[in-house]
Amino acid sequence: MTSDQIAASPAASSPRPTESTVGELRACGHVQRSIKDEVRNNLLTALRAGVDPWPGIVGFETTVIPQLERALLAGHDVVMLGERGQGKTRLLRTLVGLLDEWTPVIAGAELDEHPFEPITPASIRRADELGDDLPITWKHRSQRYAEKLATPDTSVGDLVGDVDPMKVAQGRTLGDPETIHFGLIPRAHRGIVAINELPDLAERIQVAMLNVMEERDIQVRGYSLRLPLDVMLMASANPEDYTNRGRIITPLKDRFGAEIRTHYPLELDDEVAVIEQEADLVATVPSFITEILARFTRHVRDHPSIDQRSGVSARFAITGAETVAAAALHRAAIVGESSAVARVVDLSAVIEVLRGKVEFESGEEGRELEILEHLLRKATADTVRAHLAGIDMAALVAALESGDPIVTGDRVTATELLDSIPDSAAGVVDEVAARLEAGDPGERASALELALEGLFLARRIGKEADDSGQTVYG
Repeated sequence: MTSDQIAASPAASSPRPTESTVGELRACGHVQRSIKDEVRNNLLTALRAGVDPWPGIVGFETTVIPQLERALLAGHDVVMLGERGQGKTRLLRTLVGLLDEWTPVIAGAELDEHPFEPITPASIRRADELGDDLPITWKHRSQRYAEKLATPDTSVGDLVGDVDPMKVAQGRTLGDPETIHFGLIPRAHRGIVAINELPDLAERIQVAMLNVMEERDIQVRGYSLRLPLDVMLMASANPEDYTNRGRIITPLKDRFGAEIRTHYPLELDDEVAVIEQEADLVATVPSFITEILARFTRHVRDHPSIDQRSGVSARFAITGAETVAAAALHRAAIVGESSAVARVVDLSAVIEVLRGKVEFESGEEGRELEILEHLLRKATADTVRAHLAGIDMAALVAALESGDPIVTGDRVTATELLDSIPDSAAGVVDEVAARLEAGDPGERASALELALEGLFLARRIGKEADDSGQTVYG
């Protein structure tokens, strides 16, 4: 597992059980359950207790989650369809939390076989020889999730298994089933295996999964070896993959019990929540700056010049927030500010960074930056209307008209910006700061810039920006 997968699964909250043999396991009254029964029972327990089984999943509460829960209760394998950056993989990784925290496995076995039901020849032989003395160990649920990114070079051996030449070299014959090196799916026995971007698998590789999906066994190189696998198979795919890079073959699609469509956040609050949850920020980013980025992302998704088939990932807004925070930290380091707080002037840094995350329609070559800048201004104006409507800005406009320009930029500290405000406009600044809940100087300066940008976009004041990063409102 990757560190992300481990982080996504719940940490151990109860001690590892102490039973160490099959006999002790039977004596304690352990009940064997299949992986799908395990998930079903734990999901029902969580729902009855009012516990959220999907921590960290935002915006799917009334759409995707109910569908997924019904599929899991039905015992179905699931394929998640959705554009990039809709949280498909994140959702699949939360399934780990529906497994039993600890599960017994045969100690030293190549697969995670249940002590009551060995399935490989070696484990069956050991169970017959040792009986109740067969040693067992315990696995945490975080170790029972396997993930594979499907790539065109993935082989049948990677997923199912192949003959291991090293085992043959040790003296075993080619006809010995113990010469098989098992692939990812058999090694996920009694666990969850997720295959991301399933259509990228070559069609002949997808065929190798048919038996796993329906008969729950594997066949390798013509061996008469039937392993009754107990796995929950999940997959993700982009709908466009059906016609572009590849497709899920019809027999394999038919074997998935449920096909669930994901989506981008439907509400602005959900978009903001995703940014706040996922962005790794190195400076303070006021909530209204985050809201501008969320609105910007939604405008980009809706714009006719953007290729909507490829989607606009949630990572678009997350990267934007991280870039704005980095710009604030950069300014603070240069001008010597003790605390770094993002301001509206920092938003200009995101356009070049985010340009490569968007696919434009053909015919828009050369207009990419112009389109993104227009949509960012629109998002800023929407945020100003949402938060500053009703505030009388006349005093601030009058002060600027009287010939007292306000200078800001990536070399201007928050204190310098606030000190440049004419006394006649101080009351307006206080009201804006109160409306935006801006307390310290950095946040007040950011609130002031939002008000100034709003006045400029409403064509009540002028604005000039130069290549040195300085912006003059007046």
